[in-house]
Amino acid sequence: MKRFLAVFFALLLLTVSFSACGKKKEEPAPTQIGDKVNVEIDIKDYGKITLELDSKSAPITVTNFVKLANEGFYDGLSFHRIIKGFMMQGGDGQPAGKSADSIKGEFVTNGVDNPLKHTRGAISMARTNMPDSASSQFFIVHKDSPHLDGKYAAFGYVTSGIEIVDKICEETPVTDNNGSVALADRPIINSIKVVE
Repeated sequence: MKRFLAVFFALLLLTVSFSACGKKKEEPAPTQIGDKVNVEIDIKDYGKITLELDSKSAPITVTNFVKLANEGFYDGLSFHRIIKGFMMQGGDGQPAGKSADSIKGEFVTNGVDNPLKHTRGAISMARTNMPDSASSQFFIVHKDSPHLDGKYAAFGYVTSGIEIVDKICEETPVTDNNGSVALADRPIINSIKVVE
């Protein structure tokens, strides 16, 4: 009996030792990006819009946007909702059979201290009524829209090409008061790339 107990406790000690050594493998840290990230949106027949993204104010949002851009997610998608004097919205992956995971909404009413304002040229995340429902869709503000401040996750600003935003918002025909754009009239995103 004593020998049985000795073997039992020896095996128990070995099991505990192996368990302690076999910690769960930790996931690699996400790729680090700087506080400011420059991206270029190339729009077919219009040209390029350059933006500076602020990952200090909206780190989850910028990381998600850069990841999708680097994967080529946005290539071939379009701006499907455009309202003159308000904004142009794009990045809906569904017509192309693409999808993206939802992320936390980085704005004040969702408990995040994001100071960025929805002034002319701001880029922000579109979402449903659910605060954490943003994924790939974004919009660029055509005219100052302070009513969105603290309620949507702005994450950067246009640094060049604002005249392209003007042209798209002012000239694209829409089918209703909600800014829906017919498929044939949608400005196409050739690519979104991170640039130096």
